Amino acid sequence: MQDVQSSPSTVALDIDRVGVKQVELPLVVKDRDCGRQHTVASVDMGVDLPAAFKGTHMSRFVEALEHWREASGEELGYASMKRLLSDVLERLHACRAYARFSFPYFRVRKAPVTGHAAPVRYSCRLTGELEAGQDRPSFLLELDVPVTTVCPCSKAISRAGAHGQRATVSLALRMNRFEWLEGFIDIAESSGSAPVYALLKRPDEKFVTEQAYDNALFVEDVVRNVAAKLEAHSAVTWFRVEVESEESIHGHNAFACIERAPTR
Repeated sequence: MQDVQSSPSTVALDIDRVGVKQVELPLVVKDRDCGRQHTVASVDMGVDLPAAFKGTHMSRFVEALEHWREASGEELGYASMKRLLSDVLERLHACRAYARFSFPYFRVRKAPVTGHAAPVRYSCRLTGELEAGQDRPSFLLELDVPVTTVCPCSKAISRAGAHGQRATVSLALRMNRFEWLEGFIDIAESSGSAPVYALLKRPDEKFVTEQAYDNALFVEDVVRNVAAKLEAHSAVTWFRVEVESEESIHGHNAFACIERAPTR
Protein backbone atom coordinates (compact mmCIF):
# COMPACT_ATOMS: atom_id res chain seq x y z
CA MET A 1 0.00 0.00 0.00
CA GLN A 2 1.14 3.55 -0.68
CA ASP A 3 2.96 5.25 2.22
CA VAL A 4 1.49 8.74 1.87
CA GLN A 5 3.13 10.01 5.05
CA SER A 6 6.61 9.42 3.63
CA SER A 7 5.89 11.34 0.43
CA PRO A 8 7.31 14.88 0.04
CA SER A 9 5.48 17.81 1.61
CA THR A 10 4.17 20.54 -0.66
CA VAL A 11 5.31 23.09 1.97
CA ALA A 12 8.94 22.42 2.88
CA LEU A 13 8.89 23.35 6.57
CA ASP A 14 10.16 21.36 9.54
CA ILE A 15 7.55 20.60 12.22
CA ASP A 16 8.76 20.91 15.80
CA ARG A 17 6.30 18.47 17.28
CA VAL A 18 3.59 16.21 15.84
CA GLY A 19 1.81 13.28 17.41
CA VAL A 20 -1.22 12.17 19.39
CA LYS A 21 -3.02 13.54 22.44
CA GLN A 22 -5.37 12.21 25.11
CA VAL A 23 -4.63 8.51 24.78
CA GLU A 24 -6.13 7.09 27.97
CA LEU A 25 -4.81 4.03 29.74
CA PRO A 26 -4.42 2.49 33.23
CA LEU A 27 -1.36 3.62 35.15
CA VAL A 28 0.58 2.60 38.23
CA VAL A 29 2.68 5.18 40.11
CA LYS A 30 4.85 5.00 43.21
CA ASP A 31 3.05 5.80 46.46
CA ARG A 32 5.06 6.68 49.58
CA ASP A 33 2.39 5.39 51.95
CA CYS A 34 1.17 2.28 50.10
CA GLY A 35 4.00 1.41 47.74
CA ARG A 36 2.00 1.64 44.51
CA GLN A 37 -1.14 3.46 43.43
CA HIS A 38 -3.41 2.54 40.54
CA THR A 39 -4.78 5.48 38.59
CA VAL A 40 -5.58 6.42 34.98
CA ALA A 41 -3.53 8.60 32.62
CA SER A 42 -4.15 10.76 29.61
CA VAL A 43 -1.02 10.56 27.45
CA ASP A 44 0.29 13.02 24.85
CA MET A 45 3.18 11.89 22.61
CA GLY A 46 5.08 13.55 19.80
CA VAL A 47 8.19 13.72 17.64
CA ASP A 48 9.83 16.20 15.31
CA LEU A 49 9.09 15.88 11.58
CA PRO A 50 11.54 17.02 8.87
CA ALA A 51 10.31 19.09 5.94
CA ALA A 52 10.96 16.17 3.56
CA PHE A 53 8.03 14.15 4.98
CA LYS A 54 4.36 14.93 4.48
CA GLY A 55 3.23 13.34 7.74
CA THR A 56 4.09 11.09 10.65
CA HIS A 57 2.72 7.60 11.33
CA MET A 58 0.18 8.19 14.12
CA SER A 59 -0.54 4.51 14.75
CA ARG A 60 3.05 3.91 15.76
CA PHE A 61 2.65 6.11 18.83
CA VAL A 62 -0.19 3.94 20.10
CA GLU A 63 1.78 0.78 19.22
CA ALA A 64 4.74 2.06 21.23
CA LEU A 65 2.51 2.96 24.16
CA GLU A 66 0.83 -0.45 24.16
CA HIS A 67 4.20 -2.18 24.01
CA TRP A 68 5.36 0.00 26.92
CA ARG A 69 2.24 -0.80 28.92
CA GLU A 70 2.70 -4.55 28.54
CA ALA A 71 6.44 -4.47 29.26
CA SER A 72 6.31 -2.11 32.24
CA GLY A 73 3.22 -3.49 33.94
CA GLU A 74 1.73 0.02 33.55
CA GLU A 75 4.19 1.44 36.11
CA LEU A 76 5.54 4.91 35.37
CA GLY A 77 9.10 5.72 36.38
CA TYR A 78 12.45 6.95 35.09
CA ALA A 79 13.52 3.68 33.48
CA SER A 80 10.13 2.88 31.93
CA MET A 81 9.73 6.41 30.54
CA LYS A 82 13.21 6.21 29.01
CA ARG A 83 12.30 2.91 27.32
CA LEU A 84 9.14 4.43 25.91
CA LEU A 85 10.93 7.49 24.50
CA SER A 86 13.69 5.35 22.98
CA ASP A 87 11.08 3.11 21.35
CA VAL A 88 9.24 6.11 19.92
CA LEU A 89 12.48 7.50 18.46
CA GLU A 90 13.17 4.16 16.79
CA ARG A 91 9.65 3.51 15.47
CA LEU A 92 9.21 7.02 14.08
CA HIS A 93 12.84 7.48 12.89
CA ALA A 94 12.84 10.77 14.77
CA CYS A 95 15.48 13.04 16.27
CA ARG A 96 13.41 14.13 19.28
CA ALA A 97 10.58 12.45 21.17
CA TYR A 98 8.42 13.48 24.09
CA ALA A 99 5.66 11.94 26.19
CA ARG A 100 3.45 13.52 28.83
CA PHE A 101 1.43 11.50 31.35
CA SER A 102 -1.38 13.46 33.05
CA PHE A 103 -3.03 11.66 35.94
CA PRO A 104 -4.91 12.18 39.19
CA TYR A 105 -3.06 11.24 42.36
CA PHE A 106 -4.83 10.61 45.66
CA ARG A 107 -3.81 10.87 49.29
CA VAL A 108 -6.02 9.82 52.16
CA ARG A 109 -6.13 12.77 54.54
CA LYS A 110 -7.44 12.63 58.10
CA ALA A 111 -9.57 15.49 59.41
CA PRO A 112 -7.61 17.46 62.05
CA VAL A 113 -9.96 16.87 65.02
CA THR A 114 -12.24 13.88 64.41
CA GLY A 115 -9.73 11.92 62.34
CA HIS A 116 -12.30 11.02 59.69
CA ALA A 117 -10.42 10.07 56.53
CA ALA A 118 -11.13 10.58 52.83
CA PRO A 119 -8.95 10.92 49.70
CA VAL A 120 -7.89 14.32 48.35
CA ARG A 121 -7.20 14.57 44.62
CA TYR A 122 -4.08 16.18 43.13
CA SER A 123 -3.56 16.72 39.39
CA CYS A 124 -0.11 15.56 38.26
CA ARG A 125 1.82 15.60 34.99
CA LEU A 126 5.15 13.97 34.13
CA THR A 127 6.80 14.94 30.83
CA GLY A 128 9.85 13.18 29.41
CA GLU A 129 11.90 14.30 26.39
CA LEU A 130 14.75 12.48 24.67
CA GLU A 131 16.99 13.37 21.73
CA ALA A 132 18.53 10.74 19.47
CA GLY A 133 22.09 9.93 20.54
CA GLN A 134 21.55 11.10 24.12
CA ASP A 135 21.50 8.69 27.03
CA ARG A 136 19.55 10.70 29.59
CA PRO A 137 16.03 12.04 29.04
CA SER A 138 14.96 15.32 30.61
CA PHE A 139 11.97 15.23 32.94
CA LEU A 140 9.48 17.82 34.12
CA LEU A 141 7.17 17.06 37.04
CA GLU A 142 4.07 19.24 37.50
CA LEU A 143 1.38 19.07 40.17
CA ASP A 144 -1.54 21.18 41.34
CA VAL A 145 -2.24 21.34 45.07
CA PRO A 146 -5.37 22.98 46.53
CA VAL A 147 -5.00 25.11 49.67
CA THR A 148 -7.09 27.60 51.62
CA THR A 149 -6.14 31.28 51.90
CA VAL A 150 -7.53 34.14 54.00
CA CYS A 151 -6.91 37.74 52.92
CA PRO A 152 -4.75 39.69 55.45
CA CYS A 153 -6.11 43.02 54.17
CA SER A 154 -9.72 41.93 54.64
CA LYS A 155 -8.88 40.71 58.13
CA ALA A 156 -7.14 43.98 59.05
CA ILE A 157 -9.88 46.35 57.88
CA SER A 158 -13.00 44.39 58.86
CA ARG A 159 -14.83 44.66 62.17
CA ALA A 160 -15.57 40.93 62.04
CA GLY A 161 -14.36 38.19 59.74
CA ALA A 162 -12.27 38.12 56.59
CA HIS A 163 -12.81 36.68 53.16
CA GLY A 164 -11.30 33.28 52.51
CA GLN A 165 -11.16 31.10 49.43
CA ARG A 166 -9.59 28.10 47.80
CA ALA A 167 -6.31 28.63 45.97
CA THR A 168 -4.24 26.32 43.77
CA VAL A 169 -0.49 25.95 44.12
CA SER A 170 0.90 24.82 40.74
CA LEU A 171 4.42 23.39 40.83
CA ALA A 172 6.73 22.63 37.90
CA LEU A 173 9.98 20.91 38.91
CA ARG A 174 13.21 19.57 37.46
CA MET A 175 15.26 17.37 39.79
CA ASN A 176 18.55 15.51 39.99
CA ARG A 177 17.06 12.42 41.66
CA PHE A 178 13.80 10.69 42.48
CA GLU A 179 11.59 12.38 45.07
CA TRP A 180 8.17 11.41 46.40
CA LEU A 181 5.15 13.38 45.21
CA GLU A 182 3.97 13.55 48.81
CA GLY A 183 6.95 15.66 49.82
CA PHE A 184 6.07 18.41 47.35
CA ILE A 185 2.39 18.20 48.25
CA ASP A 186 3.40 18.76 51.89
CA ILE A 187 5.48 21.81 50.87
CA ALA A 188 2.51 23.36 49.07
CA GLU A 189 -0.06 22.59 51.76
CA SER A 190 2.13 23.90 54.57
CA SER A 191 2.60 27.19 52.70
CA GLY A 192 -1.07 28.23 52.58
CA SER A 193 -3.37 29.47 55.30
CA ALA A 194 -4.69 25.92 55.79
CA PRO A 195 -4.87 22.63 53.88
CA VAL A 196 -7.94 21.43 51.97
CA TYR A 197 -9.71 18.27 53.17
CA ALA A 198 -12.26 16.02 51.49
CA LEU A 199 -14.22 15.29 54.69
CA LEU A 200 -14.77 17.68 57.62
CA LYS A 201 -17.23 17.38 60.49
CA ARG A 202 -18.21 20.45 62.52
CA PRO A 203 -15.30 20.26 65.01
CA ASP A 204 -12.91 19.92 62.06
CA GLU A 205 -14.48 22.83 60.20
CA LYS A 206 -14.14 25.03 63.27
CA PHE A 207 -10.48 24.07 63.60
CA VAL A 208 -9.63 24.69 59.91
CA THR A 209 -11.55 27.98 59.76
CA GLU A 210 -9.75 29.33 62.81
CA GLN A 211 -6.40 27.99 61.61
CA ALA A 212 -6.78 29.80 58.29
CA TYR A 213 -7.97 33.02 59.97
CA ASP A 214 -4.98 33.03 62.32
CA ASN A 215 -2.66 32.44 59.36
CA ALA A 216 -3.99 34.96 56.82
CA LEU A 217 -1.86 35.06 53.65
CA PHE A 218 -1.85 36.84 50.30
CA VAL A 219 -1.04 34.83 47.16
CA GLU A 220 2.27 36.71 47.30
CA ASP A 221 2.94 35.23 50.75
CA VAL A 222 2.07 31.71 49.62
CA VAL A 223 4.23 31.78 46.49
CA ARG A 224 7.20 33.08 48.49
CA ASN A 225 6.70 30.41 51.16
CA VAL A 226 6.74 27.64 48.55
CA ALA A 227 9.67 29.11 46.59
CA ALA A 228 11.83 29.45 49.70
CA LYS A 229 11.32 25.75 50.51
CA LEU A 230 12.06 24.67 46.94
CA GLU A 231 15.22 26.79 46.80
CA ALA A 232 16.45 24.95 49.89
CA HIS A 233 15.53 21.50 48.48
CA SER A 234 18.72 19.66 47.49
CA ALA A 235 17.03 17.64 44.71
CA VAL A 236 15.45 20.59 42.87
CA THR A 237 17.52 22.08 40.04
CA TRP A 238 14.79 24.33 38.59
CA PHE A 239 11.24 25.23 39.58
CA ARG A 240 8.28 27.39 38.70
CA VAL A 241 5.56 27.92 41.27
CA GLU A 242 2.33 29.79 40.62
CA VAL A 243 -0.44 30.39 43.12
CA GLU A 244 -3.89 31.30 41.84
CA SER A 245 -6.64 32.36 44.24
CA GLU A 246 -10.32 31.95 43.30
CA GLU A 247 -11.31 35.21 44.97
CA SER A 248 -14.60 34.88 46.83
CA ILE A 249 -15.66 38.57 46.81
CA HIS A 250 -14.08 39.71 43.54
CA GLY A 251 -15.00 39.02 39.93
CA HIS A 252 -11.41 38.08 39.13
CA ASN A 253 -8.74 35.68 40.35
CA ALA A 254 -5.43 36.74 41.88
CA PHE A 255 -2.09 35.09 41.09
CA ALA A 256 1.62 35.25 41.80
CA CYS A 257 4.50 33.35 40.17
CA ILE A 258 8.20 32.70 40.88
CA GLU A 259 10.61 30.83 38.58
CA ARG A 260 14.14 29.95 39.70
CA ALA A 261 17.14 27.73 39.10
CA PRO A 262 18.56 27.51 42.64
CA THR A 263 22.26 28.22 43.07
CA ARG A 264 23.82 26.41 46.00
